[in-house]
Amino acid sequence: MYFQKKRCIAMLLAGGQGSRLKVLTEKTAKPAVPFGGKYRIIDFPLSNCVNSGIDTVGILTQYQPLELNEYIGNGQPWGLNKTHSCAQVLPPYERHDKKSGWYKGTANAIYQNIDFIERYNPEYVVILSGDHIYKMDYAAMVAYHEKNHASCTIAVRTVPLKEASRFGILNTNPDNSIYEFEEKPKQPKSTNASMGIYVFNWDVLRKALIADEEDETSSNDFGKNIIPKLLSEGHKMMAYNFDGYWKDVGTIDSLWEANMDLLGKEPAFNLQGNEQDKIYARNNALPSSYIDANAKTVNCFIAEGSEIYGTVRHSIISIGCTVGEGALVEDSVVMPGVVIEPGAIVRNAILGEDSHVGRNAVVGGSFDATEKRKISVTSKGAVLETNTVLLPGDML
Repeated sequence: MYFQKKRCIAMLLAGGQGSRLKVLTEKTAKPAVPFGGKYRIIDFPLSNCVNSGIDTVGILTQYQPLELNEYIGNGQPWGLNKTHSCAQVLPPYERHDKKSGWYKGTANAIYQNIDFIERYNPEYVVILSGDHIYKMDYAAMVAYHEKNHASCTIAVRTVPLKEASRFGILNTNPDNSIYEFEEKPKQPKSTNASMGIYVFNWDVLRKALIADEEDETSSNDFGKNIIPKLLSEGHKMMAYNFDGYWKDVGTIDSLWEANMDLLGKEPAFNLQGNEQDKIYARNNALPSSYIDANAKTVNCFIAEGSEIYGTVRHSIISIGCTVGEGALVEDSVVMPGVVIEPGAIVRNAILGEDSHVGRNAVVGGSFDATEKRKISVTSKGAVLETNTVLLPGDML
């Protein structure tokens, strides 16, 4: 079969279990978790690829892949189903050399798909994560990489010093070339945090992946193994500064915060972009949302197909939801298909897809400025019976 040579392709790591999202990922892969009322987390890197002119994307799945595979389909919502473009789902598979099985790490996942990359004989490969919320022009990063004649370029963002020990930290020269990489250092030397977005020369990456796989002591990870090894071998590596909105939504708190960042007259993260940074998604055609004359809505997002009869304040109401008469939803994220019966109260919560909050039930509670916010969470399809209570920070 003939495959057109590509200057650049992307490999999207979407196989993580997402255990820090707890009940939200018991039945759903983290990249398929709903976000922002009508999107899934994976919509953001996929849309970034399309908006950046990258039309060939390998999507590496592993944990709970069924829903994610169905969602991606043939890539049509993102325009990746044309003659010389694709969104190819790449699960682990049995290889002739027996070096197969579950993806052992981020580097091993790419190693197991060398044959897919070789089909397109690219000059550059962009490595992406499937669990970040942001808009980014990868084409600009590739151009920066090419201009600086680098073997690898890593996207970085400045983080507060007190948070730097949570990240891979890049120590750089004045020209942004990298001289040291520290994986979650206890005493960081800089605040340049890796975003887990890499551009590699394919010939360099291919050799590095093969050598890493042959090293029985390796963790087969980009941050722990591939990046430090290339640095030690003298490859030129560059930091690419990114100052836009970016959030790793790997925890309950960060997922809630990122959704709240969409709200307000001047939101921290604005989804109302232009054609150059539009976020695409697979959505069923649903009727317009209905807001009853007696309902109250303040500073909220209400997606299509929803019916609102109660009060919604500072919240995200996703597609196909119902908020009953006399119910209150405040400071919460309500995922698709949720039913909140009359008289129920939902505060500081994330309600998983298709969950059901019974009449006069209570989820979560209020907090003042002196208290740590505790987010209550329901799992996909969970049912909270009539007149029952899910306490702040509890999960169902």
